Amino acid sequence: MINQPTTTETPLYRKPALFARFDALVSAESTRHGGVSPAPFASLNLGINTDDLPAHVEENRRRFFQHIGATDLGFASAHQIHGTDVLYATEPGRYTGYDALITNVPGLLVGVTVADCVPILLYDPRHRAVAAVHAGWRGTVGRIVVKTLAAMTDQFGTDPADCYGYIGTCIDACSFEVGPEVADQFAADFVQVQPETQRPAVDLKAANRQQLIEAGLPADQIELSPFSTVTHRADYFSYRAEKGQTGRMLAVIGSVS
Repeated sequence: MINQPTTTETPLYRKPALFARFDALVSAESTRHGGVSPAPFASLNLGINTDDLPAHVEENRRRFFQHIGATDLGFASAHQIHGTDVLYATEPGRYTGYDALITNVPGLLVGVTVADCVPILLYDPRHRAVAAVHAGWRGTVGRIVVKTLAAMTDQFGTDPADCYGYIGTCIDACSFEVGPEVADQFAADFVQVQPETQRPAVDLKAANRQQLIEAGLPADQIELSPFSTVTHRADYFSYRAEKGQTGRMLAVIGSVS
């Protein structure tokens, strides 16, 4: 399931269409619009580990959570390390060393920050359990999304066939050129040679989608963002395109009851 890019003014956040049917679910992916940060973080920088002023990030986060209707909800996130460890979050806070968070606690959002890597949001409506996953190329090779589903199965009894998954805005296949040492770690289906440079480029969205399907999610219960952090960098932050001097987006999910 793929949303079509909007031609209207870009909002402060976008909500995955796949989750719209679930009234008790809060889910959102921020854009770079609607904040107070100056360049190069303009304007809705939600990343704590940037050179932006902490007061700017705090105000931006306040605006984001207000706009998505989550002012009264808790929030759990982590300092991400491009690993594959999964945290079962039971209370708000900022943790260290995890690239995926799961929870079934009502009123608690989990989220990940990104600026080219893939944010993945998962929902198990049977058990009201959710997950937020940060999958860069290392996490994708390490099959972090599969490990997250396994953690949900162990913790909540989740059946992947019941789950819905959103693969969010990230660097697109045409822009993610890599060296052969990275390309060789992906199946050939997810690597294409760029005609202009003759360098391999990796499709992280497709690779993670295939992992979700292999783990048991039905294909029609997976949505891919149609946007790219590089191609649409007027609306999203791209670490690669902006040479590291940029902000971060947030992708969050949680059940309110």
